[in-house]
Amino acid sequence: MAILSRYMTDDHEACDRLFAEAENAAAAADWATAAKQFDAFRAATLRHFLCEEDVLFPAFEERTGMTAGPTMVMRDEHTQVRSVLDAMANAVASHDMESYLGYSETLLMLLRQHNLKEEQMLYPMIDRAMPDAADALVARMRELTA
Repeated sequence: MAILSRYMTDDHEACDRLFAEAENAAAAADWATAAKQFDAFRAATLRHFLCEEDVLFPAFEERTGMTAGPTMVMRDEHTQVRSVLDAMANAVASHDMESYLGYSETLLMLLRQHNLKEEQMLYPMIDRAMPDAADALVARMRELTA
């Protein structure tokens, strides 16, 4: 796996772990832990989106000229995820387990499909289009989220 795909996939996996920890805490009605873990998950997910939207996608679009293709779809899905994250934050704040777990199920489905498209299609496309830029892009993303 190319360096860029590995970096982004590793970040997906880190977000997934935080998501599971938050869900487990909410299911146990441990709202202090759920709030802490959800905040960490939300922040990690939004950082991931920032890296894609501000660094990775623009570089790919500039290199390939594809602006109405897969990156547009991913941005639209990011918007959907952000909406669910907002609803989940409200559920955590109100200690509403039923709502939180319902939104969690929705988000899990969205993220599984989204991440699969990125990991199986988009990231390999980027690796092929920009093998010479991978190290620089990863460095820029690390700087952006430091």
